[in-house]
Amino acid sequence: MNFRIEFEQEEDGRWIAEVVDIPGVLAYGKSREEAMLKAQALALRVLAERIDVGEVSSMPLTISFLAA
Repeated sequence: MNFRIEFEQEEDGRWIAEVVDIPGVLAYGKSREEAMLKAQALALRVLAERIDVGEVSSMPLTISFLAA
């Protein structure tokens, strides 16, 4: 699974990172990297939940994040 992360900087200097392929997965950070790490962590939690409820197969599973 490959997930694209898009970034935007707010007027107040904060960064937003959004995992485009997983609706609702976005995170703020003081830096672009902090926002990216928070968005990746949230995406992994969402995917783990989907595996738990059987929405996504758990084997084999390879995940990549691509910063845009």
